[in-house]
Amino acid sequence: MDVILLFVSFAVILAGALLFTNAVEWIGHRLELGEGAVGSLLAAVGTAMPETLIAIVALVGATKSEDVAIGAIVGAPFLLGTLAMGLVGLFAYLYRRRRRQGTGLRAHVPTLDRDLIFFLVFFALALGLGFGAPTEVRIPAGIAFFIAYPIYVWRTLLRGGAIQAEETLNPLIMERRSRRRSDPSLVLAAIQFLVGLGAMVGGAHLFVEELLHVAESIGVEAIVLSLILAPLATELPEKVNSFFWVREGKDSLALGNITGAMVFQSTIPVGIGLTFTDWDLAGNAAVSMALGLGGGVLAYWVLRLRGRFELPAVIAWIALYSAFIIIVAV
Repeated sequence: MDVILLFVSFAVILAGALLFTNAVEWIGHRLELGEGAVGSLLAAVGTAMPETLIAIVALVGATKSEDVAIGAIVGAPFLLGTLAMGLVGLFAYLYRRRRRQGTGLRAHVPTLDRDLIFFLVFFALALGLGFGAPTEVRIPAGIAFFIAYPIYVWRTLLRGGAIQAEETLNPLIMERRSRRRSDPSLVLAAIQFLVGLGAMVGGAHLFVEELLHVAESIGVEAIVLSLILAPLATELPEKVNSFFWVREGKDSLALGNITGAMVFQSTIPVGIGLTFTDWDLAGNAAVSMALGLGGGVLAYWVLRLRGRFELPAVIAWIALYSAFIIIVAV
C-alpha cells in the first residue's frame, strides 16, 4: 500500500507541476518577458518547485527527516546536470537533420553563460560547506545563497532576450476548449497557478511520508531513495518540454528550462539546507554533488565554449549519472 501511495504522490506532484508550469509560461508571455527569462525563470522555477517543497515538508512536516530533505536538495541539480542534459543533447543529435542549425547551438548566450556560472559557483560552495562548516559560517552562507537568487533574477529580467514566441506555448490547460483564445486572461492563469501549487504541496506531504515508510520496509537509507526517486519523479518528466523544444531547434527554451532550474536548485533549496539542517554531506550526497558539478563543467565546455551538441558529451553526461547508480547499488 505504501508503494501505491508513493506513486499516487508522484502523480499528484506532476499534475500540479504541469498546471503550474503551463500557467507561469502564459503569465510570462502576457507580461512580455524575454525568452531567456521565461525559460530560465518561469519554466525553470515551476519545474524546480516540487523538489523544493519536498525538502521543506521533510523539515517542517509531521514526519521530519533531514536525510530526505538533503537528498531532495542535492539530488535535483545532480540529475539536471547529468541525465537531463545528456537526454537533451541526445535529442539534438538524433534530430540534427530536422534542426536548421544541426548540432550547433542557437541559444541566448548571455542567459546560458549566466546560468552555468551561477550554478558552478554556488553548487561548488555548497559542496565545500558540507564538510564540517561551523554554524557561524553555515547560516550566514545560507542567507547569502537566498540573496543570490533575486540578484540572478534581476539580471536575467534585464537581459532576457526576445519575447517568447506564442507558438512555443501549449494552450492554457484550464481554459475551456470551446473558448480557447490565443491569449488567455491573467486571472485564469493565476487561478491555474494556485491550483497547481496546491497540488504540489499536498503531493509533497504524501511523498515524504510514504518515502520514509518504503525506505524502512525495504531496509534502504531514506537519503538514497530521495537522491534517486525524488528527482526522477519531479524533475525529469517536466523536462520533456526541453526534449521537444530542442527537436524544433528552440535551444533557448530547451536549455533555459534545465540550466535555470539548476541555478534555482543550487541557491534557494541549498540555502534552506544550510540554514535549517546540519548540512552534513557524507557519502552518497557528496558523491552526487561532485558528479553534478562534473556535468556542469562539461556543459560549459561543450555548449558555451564549443557552441554545439556533441555525441561524446552526451555519453559522458549519461555516464556520470550511471556511475552514481552503480555506486549506490554496490
